[in-house]
Amino acid sequence: MSLPQRGGAVGGPQGTPGGPKRPAGPPQPQQHQQKAAAKPVKKKKLADKILPQKVRELVPESQAYMDLLAFERKLDTTIMRKRLDIQEALKRPMKLKKKLRIFISNTSFPAKEGEEGSVATWEMRVEGRLMDEDIRAESTKVKRKFSSFFKSLVIELDKEMYGPDNHLVEWHRSPTTQETDGFQVKRPGDVAVTCTILLLLDYKPIQFKLDQRLARLLGVHTQTRPVIISALWQYIKTHKLQDPHEKEYVNCDQFLKQIFQTEKMKFAEIPQRLNPLLNPPDPVVIKHIITVEDLAKKTACYDIDVEVDDTMKTQMNNFLLSTASQQEIQSLDTKIHETVDTINTLKTNREFFLSSAKDPQVFMNKWLESQSKDLKTMTDVTGNPEEERRVEYYYQPWVPEGVTRYFYGKIQQKRAELETSFGVRH
Repeated sequence: MSLPQRGGAVGGPQGTPGGPKRPAGPPQPQQHQQKAAAKPVKKKKLADKILPQKVRELVPESQAYMDLLAFERKLDTTIMRKRLDIQEALKRPMKLKKKLRIFISNTSFPAKEGEEGSVATWEMRVEGRLMDEDIRAESTKVKRKFSSFFKSLVIELDKEMYGPDNHLVEWHRSPTTQETDGFQVKRPGDVAVTCTILLLLDYKPIQFKLDQRLARLLGVHTQTRPVIISALWQYIKTHKLQDPHEKEYVNCDQFLKQIFQTEKMKFAEIPQRLNPLLNPPDPVVIKHIITVEDLAKKTACYDIDVEVDDTMKTQMNNFLLSTASQQEIQSLDTKIHETVDTINTLKTNREFFLSSAKDPQVFMNKWLESQSKDLKTMTDVTGNPEEERRVEYYYQPWVPEGVTRYFYGKIQQKRAELETSFGVRH
């Protein structure tokens, strides 16, 4: 009786459950490269990082690793939930209210003596900057231009002094507008001039001024369309105006009846009915007097509220797009999986050698039986080769009948071949 080769493909972990498993030898580098090129990389699962129960019993200190694994699961769940929260937050506009300080300065220039046609003139500049800008950070980040805060700017001078064609200075934003740090107006004159500066803020997203009646009812003056609709829905819920039988309808109270001119309306009709009640927001109006008594530069300051993008939005977006930490985590996960695979291999080796040392004879018989089953599975052999190679197998009661049937089949086959060759027909 010959033993199967230890290096053959039929040995080791391919044995059936219950039989001893032979530890596999270290793979050769060339074989390892061929296998890596032939098989795609299998995606590792969290269950692959769990240590077997027997290993935990043998090494009680491994419980610390299992505790870390449980903490990692909780941490992954928390991070995933926070990432989803950030993604939802990024879909909404994130704005901060800040103070924009507007500087309006004017300088007068007298007429030059001895020059014919020379007249006194004045020059006015409108500039501004955000009040809470970090001066130390201004050199490292791009400063927002003054004109980027506004959709239009109109400077209205004294119509009687400068005439109907020269008393307005207008600037309106267009798709090709080049942003600037300020606006400058220069006109002739040697007397004080009262001017009105109209600044229309460039709201992003677009905001609307509500009808006065609806604004008092909802407590909203100028806001975006989604916020206005949300405030109206809150008013409907608070006053229980939703029809109890037809949920898609709103029963208007006396105030909504006056505003929408109807007793009942569908929810789907609300955006359309709101359109006539939404007006462009009011501009910021600044009254300023241009004085020309002396040649010194005179400056006046005015503070207005503006909305700017929250810097936290950029940080949140960078957090979602960052892949450096993900690559490091993936690399560490790969090392953990490799370590757990090594531990499982060592566990298999230990069980193999312990079984061999405990009872070599029983171990060898089970091993041979396991190898035989593996060989049968891999070569698609019918029957049971391990039993058929023993003489006792052929002294069973069914053997004589089996031999008779075998020879009868062979005789019938040979007879059919001879009849075919001699052309004998029945």
